[in-house]
Amino acid sequence: MTRALFALVVLASPAAARPPNVVFVLADDLGYGDLGCYGQARVRTPVLDQLAKDGVRFTQCYAGSTVCAPSRCALMTGLHTGHCRVRGNGGGGGPRANVPLRPDDPCVADILKRAGYATALVGKWGLGEEGSVGVPTRKGFDHFFGYLNQHHAHNYYPDFLWRGATREPVANPQSATENVAAKFAHYAPDLLRQDALRFITANKDRPFFLYFATTAPHANNERTRATGEGNEVPTDAPYTAEAWPQAEKNKAAMITRLDADVGVLLAKLRELGLERDTLVVFSSDNGPHREGGNDPAFFRSSGPFRGIKRALTDGGIRVPAIARWPGTIRPGATSEHVWAFWDVLPTACDLAGVPTPAGLDGISITPTLTGRGEQRRHDFLYWEFHEGGFKQAVRHGNWKALRQAPGAALELYDVVTDPGESRDVAAANADVVARVEAYLRTARTESPEFPVRAAKK
Repeated sequence: MTRALFALVVLASPAAARPPNVVFVLADDLGYGDLGCYGQARVRTPVLDQLAKDGVRFTQCYAGSTVCAPSRCALMTGLHTGHCRVRGNGGGGGPRANVPLRPDDPCVADILKRAGYATALVGKWGLGEEGSVGVPTRKGFDHFFGYLNQHHAHNYYPDFLWRGATREPVANPQSATENVAAKFAHYAPDLLRQDALRFITANKDRPFFLYFATTAPHANNERTRATGEGNEVPTDAPYTAEAWPQAEKNKAAMITRLDADVGVLLAKLRELGLERDTLVVFSSDNGPHREGGNDPAFFRSSGPFRGIKRALTDGGIRVPAIARWPGTIRPGATSEHVWAFWDVLPTACDLAGVPTPAGLDGISITPTLTGRGEQRRHDFLYWEFHEGGFKQAVRHGNWKALRQAPGAALELYDVVTDPGESRDVAAANADVVARVEAYLRTARTESPEFPVRAAKK
């Protein structure tokens, strides 16, 4: 082979191709059953339903936790809540402060930045307070615009948002409890969407990673305590005429507005000719809430599963997940592959063509996305949760095990035949219980910030 021909072969090889852009859209408190493509009959989500038709819809994706901060920690670090730094909301030196990520904690953005990606977080962080080592710009994000703290993120009409390490004023009323959509008020999700569009446009000629962590449809809990209704949205359209409680109208409007925001991002990728170069993933950080005056049963937001946010039953941790990558992901596919948020970091490493750090809990799902190569599977998935006493959950094959308190007997469910986790079959499956107990002996390390505690009586 001549040197010139060899050069042409190298240039045309997959290894020499530009790695894909990655846009990861994370909703906040959106339930498995809140999208039309997952069975929702009342709330309109045409963009996300079409995204599922254009890509793959996962039926067995699990969030990192059942509340936001630890779920996002698992997503960013590739470690489940038995090993990751942030295992709960709070715990960081005050009732409203989070434990920060440390400099040596792995982070998706850090790895992709070193691989040549432009990196941005637009939206909610929750893994490091102001001045800490865990702020986004110290964890690999070139660009950050949004909220550091989940309590600040409750407010949809804030008087400031963070831009990098600086507070950027927003011309809104000051009160977190009385902010109502005034004629010229600035609705934070609109500002986040506009910033994300600017980032995509500015980095269209290089690989980029955009983590778009919207706050919808989370409720403003402070406003709820003051007024009884905390679903902050400029209008309840297109549900104004529905004979529903106002809280449900507003929640539905937030979800439909989120759906439209995703549509705007997709349109920008199309306008810039980046569709085939971009993997778009959509998911939610945990199950649906009972906050803001909402009843999660009204829209069957948990789908066929039992429980909501703060539960380790599947209603609290099984989440919608959709991936689209035209020309690579087969459109209209449904996947039953069992995976969790800690699989995102090794998947990103695969896509960027860089080594995966040692010691992670995650496994790349690139073979499932691309249809190429053999997909490795987890022996088990593990969660622990510390609010209201220490609880644990394990997914092993078709089995789901729950321990509701330290020393309590394991409950066992077959989540394929019993997705509602209504029939405890531990007594009839002693061998499975013993296997799970063996997993639990090695599933976690101790955490000084999140010690094992029994529930207070």
